[in-house]
Formats: sequence, structure tokens, C-alpha cells
Amino acid sequence: MGLSKQKNRRFPLLPLRGLLVYPSMVLHLDVGRERSVKALEKAMVDDHLILLCSQSEVNIEEPEQDDIFRIGTVAKVRQMLKLPNGTIRVLVEGLERAEVLEFIEENTEFYEVYARELAEPTTEDPEVDALMRTVLTQFEHYINLSKKVTPETLAAVSDIDEPGRLADVITSHLPIKIKDKQAILETVEFRPRLEKLLDLLNNEREVLELERKIGQRVKKQMEKTQKEYYLREQMKAIQKELGEKDGRAGEVEELREQLENGEFPEKVHERIKKEIDRLERMPTSAAEGGIIRGYVDWLLALPWSKETEDVLDIVRAEDILNEDHYGLEKPKERVLEYLAVQQLVKKLKGPILCLVGPPGVGKTSLARSIARSLGREFVRVSLGGVRDEAEIRGHRRTYVGAMPGRILQGMRTAGSSNPVFLLDEIDKMASDFRGDPSAALLEVLDPEQNNTFSDHFVEIPYDLSKVMFVTTANMLQGIPRPLLDRMEILNIPGYTELEKLEIANRYLLPKQKREHGLNEEQLDLPQEGLLQIIREYTRESGVRNLEQQIAAICRKAAKYLVSGKSERIEVTKDSLKEYLGNPRFRYGLAEAEDQVGSATGLAWTEVGGETLTIEVSVLPGSGKLTLTGKLGDVMKESAQAAFSYTRSRAEQLGIDGQFHEKNDVHIHIPEGAVPKDGPSAGITLATALISALTGRAISKDIAMTGEITLRGRVLPIGGLKEKSLAAHRAGYKKVLLPADNERDLRDIPDSVKEAIQFVPVSHMDQVLEHALMAEVMLPPAAEASEIQIETH
Repeated sequence: MGLSKQKNRRFPLLPLRGLLVYPSMVLHLDVGRERSVKALEKAMVDDHLILLCSQSEVNIEEPEQDDIFRIGTVAKVRQMLKLPNGTIRVLVEGLERAEVLEFIEENTEFYEVYARELAEPTTEDPEVDALMRTVLTQFEHYINLSKKVTPETLAAVSDIDEPGRLADVITSHLPIKIKDKQAILETVEFRPRLEKLLDLLNNEREVLELERKIGQRVKKQMEKTQKEYYLREQMKAIQKELGEKDGRAGEVEELREQLENGEFPEKVHERIKKEIDRLERMPTSAAEGGIIRGYVDWLLALPWSKETEDVLDIVRAEDILNEDHYGLEKPKERVLEYLAVQQLVKKLKGPILCLVGPPGVGKTSLARSIARSLGREFVRVSLGGVRDEAEIRGHRRTYVGAMPGRILQGMRTAGSSNPVFLLDEIDKMASDFRGDPSAALLEVLDPEQNNTFSDHFVEIPYDLSKVMFVTTANMLQGIPRPLLDRMEILNIPGYTELEKLEIANRYLLPKQKREHGLNEEQLDLPQEGLLQIIREYTRESGVRNLEQQIAAICRKAAKYLVSGKSERIEVTKDSLKEYLGNPRFRYGLAEAEDQVGSATGLAWTEVGGETLTIEVSVLPGSGKLTLTGKLGDVMKESAQAAFSYTRSRAEQLGIDGQFHEKNDVHIHIPEGAVPKDGPSAGITLATALISALTGRAISKDIAMTGEITLRGRVLPIGGLKEKSLAAHRAGYKKVLLPADNERDLRDIPDSVKEAIQFVPVSHMDQVLEHALMAEVMLPPAAEASEIQIETH
């Protein structure tokens, strides 16, 4: 295969940007660069011939020699036209390939080069014919796939019988990179040129087929989406016309509206949106749809960001607390302190208060008043009898009928993230094989942890740090120690008679009149009547039974009024039996006269203070000590200690030193069916025993409490206020108490201190000095001594 005669000639050079001209091509060019315009002018002056070479990079404005490809096309300038914008439009016709041999350096106005023309080879190779057919076939496939080349182009190309020209023309129609087109231009031989073109056509065809597949897939997806959207909009329009929102679409639309109208943290918003999308994609018949719907409803209903604004007015809060409750100074003071700190720091972790006291003293209603004084929502959850840990933390959604625990249920009921949350009867919780609910409460009631409280159902951490938790209990013994450490204990003791009378006048009587439809004039219950109800019809630390008795009077009064028997009911002290029956209790339990071997002790129970009586008999025998009355182990041991102390002091007390060998001692506590226990009956037992052995009577006006040691020391006890109230109710004038408990006297109401003389004692000798009368009295043989004991 030979080349035609090569010629070296001098040509002006025009660099092309993003464009390449092949031989036999005719096309227009817009020329704007100054050097390019001068090269054109030079060509027009000479023989209208110019060398067209492409730049390797399109962005270069002033190309250097290295930026221009060395092989280009010699073209003849057919026309030249100056445009209004200053550029020149020329019509050029490619003649043949040429190779730049050398740039002429002295010409700086435009590019001028020495180049040799590369003539087309001549051949009759059968392989070239086969390649031409293959190229035409591939080009036809390309045209069928591509919308950029018209079918007329195929007809024009098919008429070309020269292999070189065929390759050049087809390449010029392909949307390929300049470097690939340049590679075709630089290939002078036919066969390699056609093979390169065939590779390019195959690549382009594969790319087009991929584009077509992707396009079809996208089109199908778009059509499906548009169809679904169209149908959904139709369904909405039909449902709107019918005035109903039935089906899954209506549910999803309603949930999305709630999501957009509510305020949720970012993570919660994303979770709800994700679950709504899942619900939308789920078939209507799927059982899981109901579970997801319930879950989304809970997430939407919980108050994530909504909170009420605290009313930080201490004077107003104090007025509300005093208006709702009489007494209870310490709990009220603690609430006002919290308000004051809140006003100073603006934000404070919710305190956790534990109100401990007997039934009926107003623990639950105090928590409600705290919420009212703070301007917060109030929610109450009773923990009495709760045995399952899931009651606090909720069940996982995998269980049928799963739901959140009582804490988040309460938050949903409250409707705000900072309510006053009452956990009632926290000491009544229990544990079994389902877990320990008190352990689950450790996280709830820990200010350092409850900002990320985790409920098994909700799964997303919930912030409880703004909640003011208030718990109630009748006694601390039922609360686990770790839980107790997290709470601030506020003891609410029982009420005195005067306090009960004040509460009845201010709250209970007006409330019951209102609830029974009675006005002020229709029922008159004077102070004397109320006091008699308190003394003879109730015996409690709180006022719940008192309210029930007042309600009973109101019911009977309503009956009399409705039946027409009377227009106005006056309940006098004498007519009280007509309404409430015979008195249930004897007021004033103190003995009518001094008794030999009789001492009165004071007891603490979870319902308040009590007085108990013990009988002691000294009988001829062999020194046997008998204890009866359903006594606990601690009380039995106290009796043994009192007995041993008496033996050790027999000589000083004037008792026969051999009494324990000649006599049997029987100690009995009446109400034998009631369990009794505790160490603080020690001095009472010793006093009664010594009284029985010496024959000296015990003063009828004295009650006592205190633990005894073998050496006669008196140790401190608990529950002094409740015991003092019990002594006051019973009518005792003097109470002996351990000296170490003297500091607790400040908690005793002034009305009780005025009625009772409190005598601190540190040794049994002091107890005997105050309790025993000087003269010796022999008790009747059939009688036994009585002692009152504290259960502790």
C-alpha cells in the first residue's frame, strides 16, 4: 500500500476549539480570535488554503505550540462574511490530511507552519470491504437507537464507496470526544481507521442501549408514580365529595396532618414519618397495620415539647395551699422553697417529694394543691398492688395488646411535659416472677437519669426531667432503700383534736353540705357536736372517718327535709345518737383511779398513735414467766429484759430477792387477736412488773414510752408526735419519754404541750420516781395489772 507524492508547503494555521474538520467536509466556522482572523486574511490573499488543527484543551484562549495537535486538515476557504458582533463566519471545505512539520517562529501575528500533505492510500483489500459493511451495519443500529442522527444521514453515507471518506463522514456524525475524533484523523491507513471507528460505534451503541433501558425503567416508575398519584387524588376527591375519610389513605392523611401541626423533636419527627410511610405501603389486610397505627397514635399523643408555664408567684401559691389545707406547714414550706429557687434559676430539675403519713391526712389532695399552686397539670397513678415491671416500662410491641407503661400513660393524660405527677401508695408495690416494679422506678425517680427514660413500647428516650414527682406512702418500711434515697421525705403526722375541728368547719362540713344539696340554713351542726363526733365516733390520725360521719348526718338530714318532717335540721350533742347511733369509742382512756401494777404505754402504728393496756399478775409458783397477747419477738425480748432488770434491782426496790423462785409472773396484753411488737414498751413493762411486785400503785395520769437496757438505761424511740396525740386523746396529763427524744418535742403541737407535761427520763429510777405512788396497795387477787405498749 503506497502513499501519493508528499509535498511540504507553507500554510497559515487556524486552531479550532471543540471542533475537528475531516477531508471532504464542508461546514461553517465562526472566527473571533485576532490571530485566527489574521491567518484567514493571509489565506484569502494567497491561494485560499489554510491548515485547520484542533486544540487539545478547549478552555485555552491563547494556545501554545504544544496545545495544538500536529495532524490537521488542509481546507479551502469558500466564503468569508463579517458579522455585526465582530466575528467572521467562513465556509470551508476539507481537502486532505496534513502534518505540521515546523512552526515559523518569526511570524508573531498569526500561526504559520510548514506542513506536508498526507495523501489517501489506494487499496483493493477484501477485508476493507467487509469492514465497511460492518461499519455501515453498526452505524445503522446506532441511528436506530440514537435520536441525534437522522435516517437521511444513513442513506447519504451508504452511497460512499471510498473507505477513508466513509470512516471520516461517519466519525463526524458521532457525539464523541475530540481526542477520539483526532485518533481517527491521525490514522491514515484504511483498515486501522475502520477498526477504530468500529470500536467507537460498539461503545456508543452499548451506551445508548443502557440509556434506553434506564430511560424505560425511569419512565415506568414515573408512570407508576403518576398513576398512583392520580388515583390517590381521585380517591381523595371522591371521599371529600362523600364527606368521609375511610380506608388507609384517610388514616395516613390524618396522621400526616397531625405530624405537621404538632411540635416534635427532630428524631421523633423522623421516626413518626418513617412509621407513617410504612403504614401507607402496607396492605389494608395486614395485621401489622393496626400495630403500627397504634404506635404512631401514641407517638403523636405524647407531649414531647408541649409544656405549661409555671406561675412563679410565691404569695399566690401560699394563698392556694392555705386555702386548700389547714396545717401541714413543712410540706407547704418545701413547695414554696422550690418555687423561690425556680424563680431565681429559671430552670430546675423536678424535685421528688415523698409524703409519708397515716391514711386520711391529705397526702393526695396536697399533691393536687401543689399542681394548682404551680399552675401545672396534675396526673395521679396508683401503684398499690402493682407487681409487674412492665406496668412501669411498658410491653414491647411484639406482644399482642402491647402498650406503654403507666408513666407515659400518665404523661399522655397530663398533656404537658412538666406536670405534677403523683405516684400514689408507693409502699404498696410488690415483686414476683414478672419483675420488680420498684427497680424500674429507680430510673424514673432519678433526676440524673430520667431525662432519657426508656419505655419498651415507645423505644425513643423520653425526657421526664421537667416533671415534679410526688409520691405517697403510709410507712417507709415498705419502700426499698435505693428508691428511698432518691426521694425527699416529708412526714405528715396525724391531726390534733383542734386541727380536726378546724378542718371539719372549714372544709369537710361545707363540702358534704354542697354534695348533699343542703344550704347553710337547712343543717346546723354546732362545734360541740363536731367535737363529740371526733371524740366518740372516730379514732384516727386523719379525717377520713370524720368526713364519713358528717356525710352520714347530711344523708339523714336530706331524708328528713325531703320527707317534709322538718324544714331545718339542728344536730345537738344530745340528738347525735339519732343520726350516728351509739358512740363507738370511749373518750379518755386514762384510768379512773391509780392501779397497782398498771402502767400506760404509747404505741405507734401506720394509722397513727395508739394506747394499749397490759395486765400483769404475780402468782405463787416456781418462777415461770408467761407472755400472752400475740406478742412479737422484739416485745417478748423487751419483757425478758424488764424481768432481768427487776431481778437485778430487787434489793434496792424492796422486793424479795427470791421472788423469781417463789412466784410465777404472767404478762398479758388485751386485744389478744391484734399482733403487737416493738422495743419501746421496755420501761412500761418494767414499771408494771415492779408495781405488781412492790404493791405500789402507778399514777392514773401517766403514760410512758421508751426502750430499756439490762442496766436500766432508757433508750430513744420513734413516732413521738403520734404517740403524744394518742396520749392527748386518751386524756393523760403526763408523758414520760426518753431524754434523747427531747429534741422531738418541737414537732408536738402547742395545744398538746399545754395539756400534757412531758418529762424526759434517762434511767429507770427516774421513771419509777414519777410513776409509782408512795403507799403500798395490795391489788385484789382476781385483778391483773395493765400496761400499754408501743408497737414499733
